[in-house]
Amino acid sequence: MAIIDFAGRILFLSDDPEIIDRQLKGENIALVDAGSLRDDVSTDEITPAHSLTVWDERLGRVPYVGFAAGGRNPIGIDDVKNGGFAVTVAGKRYGKGSSREHSPLAERSAGIRLVIAESFERIYRQNADNLGLFTSTDFSLIERLLEGDPIDLEELVASRDAMAAGILRHGGLLHYGRERMQHVSVPSVLSDATPRTLTEKILARHLVVTEDSNSSLEPGTGAFIRADWRFMHEAYTGMCAHVLHKAFGTPLKLYEPCSVLAIEDHMSYIHQSPAHIGRGLVPAMDHMVAEHRRFATDYGLRTHGALPGGQGSEGIAHPLLTELYALPGQIVVGTDSHTTHSGALGCIAFGVGSTELANALVTGAVRITVPQTLRIEFAGRLPAGVTAKDMVLHLLATPRIKAGAGVGKVFEFAGEVVKLMSTDERATLTNMTAELGGFTGIVAPDAETVRFLRERRGIDVALETWMCSDPGAKYVETITIDCSSLGSVVAAPGDPGNGVPLASLSERPQIDIAYGGSCTGGKREDFDRYHEVLAWALERGLYVKPGVKLYLQFGTTAVRDYCIQRGYIETFERIGAAILQPSCGACVNCGPGASTDGGQVTVSAINRNFPGRSGPGGVWLASPPTVAASAIAGEIVSFDELQTRHPASRPS
Repeated sequence: MAIIDFAGRILFLSDDPEIIDRQLKGENIALVDAGSLRDDVSTDEITPAHSLTVWDERLGRVPYVGFAAGGRNPIGIDDVKNGGFAVTVAGKRYGKGSSREHSPLAERSAGIRLVIAESFERIYRQNADNLGLFTSTDFSLIERLLEGDPIDLEELVASRDAMAAGILRHGGLLHYGRERMQHVSVPSVLSDATPRTLTEKILARHLVVTEDSNSSLEPGTGAFIRADWRFMHEAYTGMCAHVLHKAFGTPLKLYEPCSVLAIEDHMSYIHQSPAHIGRGLVPAMDHMVAEHRRFATDYGLRTHGALPGGQGSEGIAHPLLTELYALPGQIVVGTDSHTTHSGALGCIAFGVGSTELANALVTGAVRITVPQTLRIEFAGRLPAGVTAKDMVLHLLATPRIKAGAGVGKVFEFAGEVVKLMSTDERATLTNMTAELGGFTGIVAPDAETVRFLRERRGIDVALETWMCSDPGAKYVETITIDCSSLGSVVAAPGDPGNGVPLASLSERPQIDIAYGGSCTGGKREDFDRYHEVLAWALERGLYVKPGVKLYLQFGTTAVRDYCIQRGYIETFERIGAAILQPSCGACVNCGPGASTDGGQVTVSAINRNFPGRSGPGGVWLASPPTVAASAIAGEIVSFDELQTRHPASRPS
């Protein structure tokens, strides 16, 4: 029996910054004194983007420096380590957002050994497991910890699946993999007549059986699956290399390196990022990129790198995967939560942490907890001008989703509206499954998928009969949304779930920045929408409102070339937009388009608006046409509203 002594203090992440201040000054408090605990603590708050310049124990200086309470960030550099804290306590959906494993590593390196929360996001909790950081939803532990009682390890893992428990018993995933994955087998493809979802069928075709798992795909059980594509980007390659070489030495042998991609997309505009320039972080970011390139070179990996001249890259990982690699029925994993993007092609795609990818690099296998599937039926007819972004912002704001109904689930998007969507629009739905809290999002491949692959890649794909969910397949729940009355939707600053119908806002926020780009808002069809609005405005003699900056950033060079071929660039330049080469850029506060002052207001086509995500100002999430229309109006408006304000054509 292993007994763990969590010697140290408990840090309650309260909504009240004064309660945080008291704890940092040395006061020990009980749960009853902590007030309301913060829900939705994101990984952007645990380790803001500017702290990702290191990927080892030095992260112990920075946990929670982005944590927001009462309009400020009460926790500073070294506060957690110097405070002698061993346990963190928070509210619901802890670890939302990015898949960055830096967050649990920062906590662990600062002395935190246990995080207690009402609920956890999937990627964060798996990353914590992989590093040997304990997590629990049992609040009865708090009183015992305050009394100084040790806790039995078996009590901490009792509610977890066998694989998660095994990983924690071994102190993390790499130790577990080295000891427990020496002998794996591949079961036969399911052949009985049980109705199954598309997700179950894909998982069954990629399942591998280990010493602690079997061929069961019962939801909630731990499993390992082979991935067809594994990718990393430059923000996480250094950590992957660090944990791999620390565990196994150098050189090491990668499993099928031809299916591993190394992509530069996050730091491609770092030399124009006020946040990084102001903090003197550019040299550290350059070092991060150099480590990424060194690893890719040492192991002969396929790369997508920076463009000549130091501005932009070949593309953001997620649209690159859909444009160049992913295929129906495959499995794609990458070090980014928005890997779910590729689910638009009918494959299973999901984000993993650095240790998880490191393990996959040497074994080819990826750990999952077998998910349940949630079916989302978008019924009715989508009104003109309403986009997939409006649909997903509406879904995020529904009570069931806000309450966590989608956490860890597969979102299977279906219904008449989805059938009529382009793949680019479907990708907006699957991409933002990360915000919905899901394991992944998927759309069954169909004739539109075949068209997309032929048009974008020049390949003809024959869909197999099994590539759909069977009638009678089991879903944990079906949520039906009638899109017929849906209008433009925006999400207020702080969380993507803060969605409201735009028409319900009697007072419209005045904006300083309008940003169209990112993996979510930088696809071909998104640029069709930007151009539609801006070309209409030019015909009426309208331009970007004085005092507003409009940034348009391509998702990939293929999108850029498409815009050149269609003649869009001239329109964008004439209207007054700043045009940027492909990069994640402002979406992760790493380039032009991010706010530089807390009073600035942005309307953005990106996927998340957690505090500090795109600079210190407030970010409203919106669809591409709403972003473009708002840049013209100087306040948040839909394209329909802009047209109503300016009905007459420009006099000749």
